[in-house]
Amino acid sequence: KGESGLHPREHAQYMDVATNQVVSIAASLIPFLEHDDANRALMGANMQRQAVPTLKADKPLVGTGIERNVAVDSGVTAVAKRGGVIQSVDASRIVVKVNEEELVPGEAGIDIYNLTKYTRSNQNTCINQRPCVMPGEPVSRGDVLADGPSTDLGELALGQNMRIAFMPWNGYNFEDSILVSERVVQEDRFTTIHIQELTCVARDTKLGSEEITADIPNVGESALSKLDESGIVYIGAEVKGGDILVGKVTPKGETQLTPEEKLLRAIFGEKASDVKDTSLRVPNSVSGTIIDVQVFTRDGVEKDKRALEIEQMQLKEAKKDLTEEFQILEGGLLNRVKAVLIEGGYSEAKLDTTDRKKWLELTLEDDALQTQLEQLAEQWDELKADFDKKFETKRRKITQGDDLAPGVLKIVKVYLAVKRRIQPGDKMAGRHGNKGVISKINPVEDMPYDEKGQPVDIVLNPLGVPSRMNIGQILEVHLGLAAKGIGDKINQMVKEQQELAKFREFLQKVYDLGDTRQKVDIASLSDDEVRTLIKNLRGGLPIATPVFDGAPEESIKALLELADLPTSGQLTLFDGRTGDAFERPVTVGYMYMLKLNHLVDDKMHARSTGSYSLVTQQPLGGKAQFGGQRFGEMEVWALEAYGAAYTLQEMLTVKSDDVNGRTKMYKNIVDGNHSMEPGMPESFNVLLKEIRSLGINIELEDEE
Repeated sequence: KGESGLHPREHAQYMDVATNQVVSIAASLIPFLEHDDANRALMGANMQRQAVPTLKADKPLVGTGIERNVAVDSGVTAVAKRGGVIQSVDASRIVVKVNEEELVPGEAGIDIYNLTKYTRSNQNTCINQRPCVMPGEPVSRGDVLADGPSTDLGELALGQNMRIAFMPWNGYNFEDSILVSERVVQEDRFTTIHIQELTCVARDTKLGSEEITADIPNVGESALSKLDESGIVYIGAEVKGGDILVGKVTPKGETQLTPEEKLLRAIFGEKASDVKDTSLRVPNSVSGTIIDVQVFTRDGVEKDKRALEIEQMQLKEAKKDLTEEFQILEGGLLNRVKAVLIEGGYSEAKLDTTDRKKWLELTLEDDALQTQLEQLAEQWDELKADFDKKFETKRRKITQGDDLAPGVLKIVKVYLAVKRRIQPGDKMAGRHGNKGVISKINPVEDMPYDEKGQPVDIVLNPLGVPSRMNIGQILEVHLGLAAKGIGDKINQMVKEQQELAKFREFLQKVYDLGDTRQKVDIASLSDDEVRTLIKNLRGGLPIATPVFDGAPEESIKALLELADLPTSGQLTLFDGRTGDAFERPVTVGYMYMLKLNHLVDDKMHARSTGSYSLVTQQPLGGKAQFGGQRFGEMEVWALEAYGAAYTLQEMLTVKSDDVNGRTKMYKNIVDGNHSMEPGMPESFNVLLKEIRSLGINIELEDEE
């Protein structure tokens, strides 16, 4: 009992339901997982969580068949609650007229789906829903109506399908570096939108309350050009590092004034010296566009002009939304009333000349229909009452003051959108734990190209495969080449305007190579359905290769053969710079690549002088504090080993915590005198104090 071994199948009483039930949801998204080493599969599963949603989502050509489940169950898409017909679609709302058989009696029969637009996620990426249905289109319950971030037609789409070659290229893919074609940048394949939230808080201090205002002391006119009269940046402004977003002044302690200053005060009524500038500014390495501003004001504090403007706008928006919603529901309800009245003997022509609201007052001889009409009239009253109640709740919510922390008078939140293209230093990865950093963006004309003149998008190092033992990526590339090849062949047939029968024959051959348990009979499809299928397959044939039930080698070869490609999956490539063929065939194909949320823009950092720690007087660490690089124990050993005594001395004194030494050094450099006089590091004094706290007195004595 509990031991494993080989047994005849008739001795087994139980079996797993599905092949992928033994792995997590993230791991079951990796195609050919069974060919990857466990360590790399773990990295692959974890790195899919770090993928940034791209501007244009692109579903994988080679998937595992579970992408749709993940996307729908994640809740980022808008899913139809009930079946029906799409009545209207715009960027922010989808209206569905519900099927008769799914209706609750006496109900308006309209479902409204409001979409989320350009909001910030916790990872500072952008959440945006886009409709993927058309008016008049029938939908069933559970159908995807709108795509969220990283979904493409209801399927999970974390990255992009890229044309890949495995070959070294002038050392630009040494040690997991990635060489990328300029075309990837031009086509915005990995362009992402990031939204940052910057907050400015006005508090009540002992010396008086802080004030949000455009009247800031000692700041030029140009610095205030993007602020409105309330001192808050306007929406749509393009800002860069150091720009003022929210003007704020803090009262400072009354200092003793000289008689001259007193006189100036008396003459000019100058009050600027009472306050200091504590405005919210854009962080140094950031630039972007302001997309939203929110102002929260404490109950009992007077709202400024900007807060009132925002309030009015929100009220208007809420009223418009609710009115439209009400009109849609009312229209649906009155259409049902009309149907009941016509059934009860009224002519359509007569009803069209009567005011629609009066329809509910008409009477019918048939008792059952009369009851139905009364139910609908009740429903209409409920609808109206519900609308008024909803609007009142919204209005109260918008106009009342906010519940802020003690001592806080006002909070202004500014949302800044940044568009980031892919660039050297960004981290990319496949789904098999094959991660790397972009080393160079190469012009398209220099990239290796095949016999048809098609250049590759990305060049990866073949040495990244054998020792890592993630062979799944090679199989994915081969299968991706076949999938794209089928799409290219269909395009070729479309160009040659071949008849539909030829397409049917070819498609049947393709689908016959699929799983025998899921037969696809092209003959059973109508001509229109075949045309739609052809249109959908022009970008490539989507292939599902489930975990532990993946595509066998023979199937991949057969697909490559169907697409008129070499069964080895290798092509002859030519050097883009010389036009000469490379001496050996190269593995080329399509791999699904992700851009991870480790971007060089967020990591790049350099410091000259900056802030220092209070106790040790050493520079702070980290980008957020504008800190320095730690020169640790092991780095000291390295300098000691080189015998670089003076370098070591300045590292441990003037470049770190010798307060007098560093100020003197700075002065000397400004004066053009490049000498240094190291003094006593502050950390030594800290050590002395530490020892004194143990009751041991240590004093420094000068040698006589």
